Amino acid sequence: MMVVKIFMYFSAVIISGYSQMVQVDEIRSGYAGSQVDLGCQFVNSDPPVKISQVTWQKFINGTKQNVAIANPALGVSVLAPFKERVRFKNPAVRRLTPSLEDTTITFSNLRLTDEAAYICEYTTFPAGNRENTVNLTVYARPMIQMSLSTPTIVAGPANLKMTVASCLSANGKPPGVITWDTSLDGEASDSEVRNSDGTFTVRSDYIMIPTQQTHNQKLTCITTYHNERFSESVTLNIQYEPDITIEGYDGNWYLNRESVQLICQADANPPVSLYQWKFLNGSIPDRVEIRDNLLLFKGPVTYDLAGTYLCDATNSIGTRSASVDVNITENPLPLTASERMMSVLGWMVALGIIVGVVLVIFMAKRQQQKRHSDADSNQNSSSPAHKKASKKRGNDDFQNSGKFFDDLPNTADYVSYRLACHKEDYLEQHSPPIHPPLSFLPQNPCTQHECESAVFKYPTPGNIPPYTFPKEQYV
Repeated sequence: MMVVKIFMYFSAVIISGYSQMVQVDEIRSGYAGSQVDLGCQFVNSDPPVKISQVTWQKFINGTKQNVAIANPALGVSVLAPFKERVRFKNPAVRRLTPSLEDTTITFSNLRLTDEAAYICEYTTFPAGNRENTVNLTVYARPMIQMSLSTPTIVAGPANLKMTVASCLSANGKPPGVITWDTSLDGEASDSEVRNSDGTFTVRSDYIMIPTQQTHNQKLTCITTYHNERFSESVTLNIQYEPDITIEGYDGNWYLNRESVQLICQADANPPVSLYQWKFLNGSIPDRVEIRDNLLLFKGPVTYDLAGTYLCDATNSIGTRSASVDVNITENPLPLTASERMMSVLGWMVALGIIVGVVLVIFMAKRQQQKRHSDADSNQNSSSPAHKKASKKRGNDDFQNSGKFFDDLPNTADYVSYRLACHKEDYLEQHSPPIHPPLSFLPQNPCTQHECESAVFKYPTPGNIPPYTFPKEQYV
């Protein structure tokens, strides 16, 4: 690399003394298997000089190797081993009458061995040679792989550490950086190897103590490469012996108590395949039924049920046991202060729930009744036959003397004398509309005989004021 820098320095010094110049991208990079352009343009003078030839050369370990040549007379040629992967990007270079001011070349299917310094050299007349250098760096993306150390990990002694998972970043250039993301209590062990092709393989092992608590825990490997992050996760499958507890005995088994039982609860991976019950004080009583992990006591409790009961649980990893001592008392044990408090709280909570439900139902019904009442009121107020107004009747009202009435008198309650007695020749100033008569008035105030032979006859209406029937009112 130091030789390359010295060479570039002298090239820049030489070029700076001339009006012609070769312009390049000093640094280019690409990934193995990808494509990259190495740019090169010739800045000519005015008047321009003649370009006799352009040569691309690979400069590595102090030696030069021709890559591609463009000659106005001889055409374009690409030398092995670049012939299938290098070409001049500008089509004008490949014409019969080529233009060589832009001689950028394109590398396809980059290889790690392509990493080097490349010289773009112009041969001109009469100015001589002009050149500049491009430094090409080739990267290699690593292959990321994460795996468990074994498909199934068996929990061992409490202080036995082991590798549970490994993360690999293989054939990367530059090497990847591996970290772990997990809540587990463990540590990482890293190693790095340089391969013959210049790539690196990094391996990181995660070491911890496998236990029952770490089963089904998540472990994530994060590989950072060139500001890119790759992550893979695994879930630990830790196998362990059964962890057993016996439930059902509450310390208050008394004579004649009904419906008691013992349950053998086991946490195991893989699951328990066999349960076995034993009574350490002899054989299991006849009134006790074994149902896999359940010990069912039939009938009332008696003194012969007292003793030590043992449960064995077995899976493919091993067998674990648990026991419980059952004591039988004559009478139930009194409730402790905390138990009494919990009982009172339970009743209070239940009562509060019941009261709340009743209140909710009551309020819902009240709201429903109010809605129905409002709807009926709106319907009545919108009907002309039910419009209301305040009115006070006089003291002479013979039915409701001195009372207030909201409803206006109905004109149907009043009839004229003319209509009641069929006096067609009697003219009234304001004849009310024809309606049925009041119920207290006679339906026919004058009989037919009286109407035909009436002694009194009303004069023909003229200037005399009209006669008003005593029971007749106008509204």
